Amino acid sequence: MTKKTGHCLCGDVTFEYVGDELWRGHCHCESCRRQTASPFTTFLGVAHGNWRWTASEPKVYLSSEGVRRFFCENCGSPMAYESEKYPQEIHFYASLLSDHSGFKPNQHFHSNEQVNWVKLDDDVH
Repeated sequence: MTKKTGHCLCGDVTFEYVGDELWRGHCHCESCRRQTASPFTTFLGVAHGNWRWTASEPKVYLSSEGVRRFFCENCGSPMAYESEKYPQEIHFYASLLSDHSGFKPNQHFHSNEQVNWVKLDDDVH
């Protein structure tokens, strides 16, 4: 199986996973937009048991009931998202991948919350 890796801005927090992602998608929800200070963010889902932190472990922010957001204590980079709604997986920020070749999102989440000043011209639904 192919191992994929990723890291924060400063490199203190790193992760790796094996196998295919469960899904790849853009999230437009207000919570993710505010946490990343961006109009949307792109995640990939990885099954628990297929990933691990490989250097310093990130800090955790409990952003709402049942939601854990992981971030680097040193540089502040958002690292991952976990929710009780999806107990078998973690969601990594796709922009943290060390190698983006072959990565392509295949869905949008919370499109009803998308900011009106961003128009995406893609074939993803």
